Parts: sequence; C-alpha cells; structure tokens
Amino acid sequence: MDEMEELVVPNGEVGEGNGEQVELTVDEIIEQHVGSFGFSQLVHVFLVSLAWIFDSQNTLITIFSDAQPPWRCKGSLCSSASSASMCELDRRAWEWVGGNKSSTIAEWGLICDKKFRAGIPASLFFIGSLFGSAAHGRLADSYIGRKKTVLLSCLLTSITAFLTSQSPNIWVYAFLRFSNGFARSGIGICCLVLSTESVGRKWRGQVGQYGFFFFTIGFLSLPLIAYPAKTQWRNIYKAISLLPLAYSLLILPLISESPRWLAVKGRTEEALDVLTKFAKLNGRKLPQNISISSPIDAKTSNVERNESLWSARWAIKRIATAMMAGFGVGFVYYGVQLNVENLNFNLYFTVAVNALMEIPAVLLGSVLLSFTDRRILFSLSAYIAGISCILCVLFNKEAKSKGSWSQLTVEAIGFMAASMAFDVLYVYCVELFPTNVRNFAVSMLRQALMLGAAIAPQLVVLGRLSPSISFLIFGSFAIFSGLLTFWLPETRNAPLYETLEQQEKEEKLSSSPAREMELVE
Repeated sequence: MDEMEELVVPNGEVGEGNGEQVELTVDEIIEQHVGSFGFSQLVHVFLVSLAWIFDSQNTLITIFSDAQPPWRCKGSLCSSASSASMCELDRRAWEWVGGNKSSTIAEWGLICDKKFRAGIPASLFFIGSLFGSAAHGRLADSYIGRKKTVLLSCLLTSITAFLTSQSPNIWVYAFLRFSNGFARSGIGICCLVLSTESVGRKWRGQVGQYGFFFFTIGFLSLPLIAYPAKTQWRNIYKAISLLPLAYSLLILPLISESPRWLAVKGRTEEALDVLTKFAKLNGRKLPQNISISSPIDAKTSNVERNESLWSARWAIKRIATAMMAGFGVGFVYYGVQLNVENLNFNLYFTVAVNALMEIPAVLLGSVLLSFTDRRILFSLSAYIAGISCILCVLFNKEAKSKGSWSQLTVEAIGFMAASMAFDVLYVYCVELFPTNVRNFAVSMLRQALMLGAAIAPQLVVLGRLSPSISFLIFGSFAIFSGLLTFWLPETRNAPLYETLEQQEKEEKLSSSPAREMELVE
C-alpha cells in the first residue's frame, strides 16, 4: 500500500524512479511533464502557422486580379469621364488605364451586361472551399492525420494557383478558382487544430490566434505582390504558387503530427515519441515509467471508433448553431474585404488599411481570450462589426463625390471587429468538440464560413451600383451571428476531450441543469 502511495502523488503526478507503468492522458503529460507552452511548442506553432500566409494570398487575390480597373477616353472620341456612361460609349472610344491584361474584367470584358460574371470566379472559389473543407476534415480526422492533410493541401494549392494563371477564358478561370478553393481549404483548419492540440489548455486561445496573425501577413503581402504585376494579372497567380510548394518541401518535414490524434488512433507509442521530443526541447525529460492511456475503452472501442459528429444529438445542435453563426461571419468578413473597391479610395491603399486592422484584431483577441468568455467576446465583436457596417451607409453620400475618410475609418473599425469575431469563432469551435471529430467540426464551420463568403462577391458587384445596400446587408448579418452564440456553452479553461461519449459524460457531471438538458435531449 505504501508503495502505491509513492507511485501516484497528488494531482495525478507520476512518482519518478518507480518501475511500475502509469498511464496518463495526453493532456496530463503536457501539463505536468512537457510544459503547457514551452520553446518546442512555440517553434512548432510558428512553423505550422506559416502556412496561413499563402492560405490568405490564395483567398484574397481576387481583390486585385478581378477588380474593375480605371478607364479613360481615347483622345477626342468621347468627352464623358463618368463610369456610368462607359456602357453607352463605343468600345473603340475608351481604353483601360492599365491595359487589357491588368485584370480579368479588362481582359474578358466583364462589364455592362456581363458585369455579374465578374463575381462568379470568387463565388466558386468559396464554394470549392466549402466542399474541400468537408473532404480535408474527414481525411485529417479519420485517415491520414493533420500533418499529411496540410501537405496534400499545400501541393494542390500550388498546382491550381499556377494553372489559374494559364486560364484562356472566364469559364476555365472560374473552374480553376473552384479547384484552388477546394485545395487550400485543408490548410487553415488543419493548421489551427495542429497548433492547438500541442499546447496546454490555458494557451489554446492565444495559440489559436497566432495563425490569424500570419493570415494577416499574407493579406499585407498582396499589395506588394500585386503592384509590380498591375498590368499583368496572371503574374500574381504565378508568384503566389511558389510559396506553398517551398513550404511543403522545406518546412513541413520539420513539423510533428498531433499527439492527440495519434493517441486517438491507437498509435500511443508515436504520440509518446512526439511528446518526448517536445519535452526535450523544453529542457525537460519524461519519466520512463509513463505511458499514454487510450482514450477509447476496449469494451466500447468498435462503437467509439465509429463515432461521428452526427451520432450525438447535442453535438448536432451545437455544430448547427456554430455553422449558422459562421455563415453570417464569413459573409461579412470576406464581403467587407472584397467590398473595398466600393469605397472610392485607391485600391492598394484601402487593402493595406484593412490588412493592418487585422493586426490589432489578432493582438487584442489574443489578450482578451486569456481571460474573457469566448461566447461574450464573439458576440460583442459581431455587434461592433454590424453597427460599423450600418454606419458606413450614413457616410455614403459624402463618399460618392470623393473618398470619405469618415467612411473608411468606420469601415476599418468594422473590419477589425469582423476579423476578431472570425478568429474567435474558430478557436471556440476547436474547444466545443472532442479530438475524434474536432477537425471535421472545424471543417463544417469552415464550410458555413465559405458559403457566406460565396454569396459576398455578388453583393460586391451589386455594391458597384449601390454601396449603401451592400453595407446594410453586411451589418444585419453580423448582428444576427452575434445573437446565435447565446445557445452555445462556454468553453474557457474547459479540458479538450477525446471522444463524444467522454465529453458528454464529463460535461453532464460538471454542467448546470440547463446544460444537462441540452446533453440529454
């Protein structure tokens, strides 16, 4: 009896120097022996998060490649400088300022009666992302894991981006944008999960935000890439196709697979090797007498190994609510970015301003997530984004004749809030579901975000005719999304569970009567 008391010390810590094997969960090993967030996890998260750079570039490149460039009259052939009269003029009477290759609109004449075709490629990109999220989420959870899914996604992203630069017409271009969206959708979801699954519970919120910081870097790099290629839109795609290829060859081999995923798949020895490597880089050493306890009980292994997100009613209700909120946030977040051309400012300048606003969004979000409830933070961010979009309508009259600094300021604040809501919702979703369905749950959220984003380009085209309508609709959807999360539980400082059954049991034990009702129904 005395020997057993020496073996297991309070709080589940392992007594070193004993020969007896002691089983601990991945969470316990990270918290007690590896370190909640040490040097090894810092390097790991940094290398993983680099992939967000080209995820951002491939997502937002159409701000430049599909923008409507300025035009001018040819000599004395026309006297009007009004863009509204462009369609009434003979095509030989005017020309595009940057030449016919400056954007897809200029090259393929996507104006006047063809203007709504201009939004089709961007919409199909997000629809491709919608389908790709489901496929990559399933691959990452059930088959090849997080790391290999990132590798596959990066290689396909590089190939499809380069092929897009060779598009002969708008319809091939639209199909390749769909393919590119499908390919890149595995990057964000897998990188987010791969980062958060390597750290302790109190660092999940902050680590979840780091990826979005690199997404911002990718956003900021776009004007720098696009400006030298402003007369050749195809060169922008060629440039952004190189980064994911280089990342796959040089960086990904240095990254470890998620120890949580390895443990859930029964590969506990590999998971322990990963944790041992993390501990060593943190200046620690794992006791030789510990092993990882299997999160799946042998008696119910067949049932739990086949668990899906749809096997528990509480999980279905939870993901449905998160997806509805995600639809509105995706619609606003991507829509406001694409809508910058309707602000009557220099396009490169407005894109840079919006990109810069993502930096305080990420930094502020990281700080607030350390001590603020996820549900409240998301809702407040969504409300601020919605109110700011609606306020943009008030400054629209001033913006018609010249660029309105008031409108740009309010739009930038709204975009910062939308960015924060977008980032927080991802972190929130990671914590709402267990390991064996987590990647799929995040991919479902991603699908909802992309569905909202797919509709946004058409509203941007409509905004060229009436910017007030587009801002009003964006604002309404943001406020609607903020209201929805009141039907979700709070997850701050909650543990990450491994299976649906385990999460349901643990949450029932620690929840209020109201939460119990949700789990029982």
